Amino acid sequence: MMTSHPLRLLTTALLLAGTALIGLQSALAAPATAVVAPPAPAQTDTRSLDERIQDLKKQTVALNRDLFVLEEELLFPANTQVAVFVSVDVGEFFALDSISLKIDNKEVSNYLYTPREVSALLKGGVQRLYVGNLKSGQHELVAFFNGKGPNDRDYRRAASIRFEKGLGAKYLELKVTDHQHAQQPDFEIKDWQ
Repeated sequence: MMTSHPLRLLTTALLLAGTALIGLQSALAAPATAVVAPPAPAQTDTRSLDERIQDLKKQTVALNRDLFVLEEELLFPANTQVAVFVSVDVGEFFALDSISLKIDNKEVSNYLYTPREVSALLKGGVQRLYVGNLKSGQHELVAFFNGKGPNDRDYRRAASIRFEKGLGAKYLELKVTDHQHAQQPDFEIKDWQ
């Protein structure tokens, strides 16, 4: 006998709930042709049907949320998880355009920033750039920062870190700061212990 994967079961349940919801909505929208119902009971039936549809919508949203949480837990278990975040401090000497990320010489992320995202980072926001799985042991992360530097020149710099991945999740932060004395941007990678 073949056992079903929990993620597949949840996905199937979500699809069935959505199909049922669409069927109920189309039944409400379809004009009644042959049967004419008395006005008072039909109105209560419609309300009760509306309430059932709303309940189904709430259940579908809750099921979708549970499915997302389960998917995150299955795809990125805490003991193998590595997450990389980005923060920008000040931003006078560097305007961020994109970041390319490599772990163990394998490109894992490329991200092109919109002006709105850069603005959010400059206001203190932190972006989760990458989440993945790594086995325990030594690893190397290299980040390439692209943007406009001092005097509006194209600027491409890299920062790297060797880190030990042990048991439990590993969190790294790519930090862009201004070096006031040198009037240049600084790029560092911080290991959250």
